[in-house]
Amino acid sequence: MTPTETSKNLGVLLRVGVFALIALLGQFIFPTLMLFLLGANAALVVATLGAFAAAAVANAIVLRIYERAQLADIGLGWTAASRRNLLLGVLGGGGAGAVILVAPLMVRAADLAPLANARVHWPSLLFLTLILLFGSVGEEMLFRGYAFQVLVKAIGPFATILPTAVLFGLAHRTNLNFTWLALVNTILWGVVLGYAFIRSGDLWLPIGLHFGWNWILPLFGVPLSGFTMDVTGYSVQWKIGDLWSGGAYGPEGGLLSSAIIVVLFFYLHRAPIQRQDAFLLREMS
Repeated sequence: MTPTETSKNLGVLLRVGVFALIALLGQFIFPTLMLFLLGANAALVVATLGAFAAAAVANAIVLRIYERAQLADIGLGWTAASRRNLLLGVLGGGGAGAVILVAPLMVRAADLAPLANARVHWPSLLFLTLILLFGSVGEEMLFRGYAFQVLVKAIGPFATILPTAVLFGLAHRTNLNFTWLALVNTILWGVVLGYAFIRSGDLWLPIGLHFGWNWILPLFGVPLSGFTMDVTGYSVQWKIGDLWSGGAYGPEGGLLSSAIIVVLFFYLHRAPIQRQDAFLLREMS
């Protein structure tokens, strides 16, 4: 390895390390501050907005320091192509979630049962939509943002996607009712979301996938990564085992999700995604 290559590798490690340090500090500071302001009853809001704030601040700082760039330059630019990619992502993620819930209902492997005073809670649905949107944007900025893109340019997509997907999976390990299959599925999700960025060159496609999936599950009353949210007054009651349904963790902990994640990969491969020029992947002139 030449001195130039060594210097370049150290530069990459420094930038990724600084990003990780700021993000970790933010993950402690922002949720703690929000918990103090909002109280323990707002745990979901605290976790979601705290992670969003940490990711946004970490990306903004390192972009400014090392690239003289803005937050939009990690793939958040709002263009006709990004809007198209966002829509394709929402359709893919939401469609995948709908398939693994509607198909069992159609073959009587599950029932959609009303809860007490079954009705759609519109304010709760709107609030949940906003929270899930912030959560999706925050997690994508954190796991497919600056550090991910710098590593893709330095060592290539294949060497970057799997390690970051593993970190993505491990980041969910403290969720309620987390299982080994939930870990595997979340890692697979990380691979798909990483591939989505490579296909699109922006964060809007993975954000759409992430949000579409997260939004559709609560509509059927099933747990989302261990969290149960009643917004429609109905809940899927499974007639199959936890290995398939995911049990108390939700569909993400079951084999139905394992299968649909593989299908999503092929969806991304064939979908009419508009490739954009990723700022951090450009070659130096």
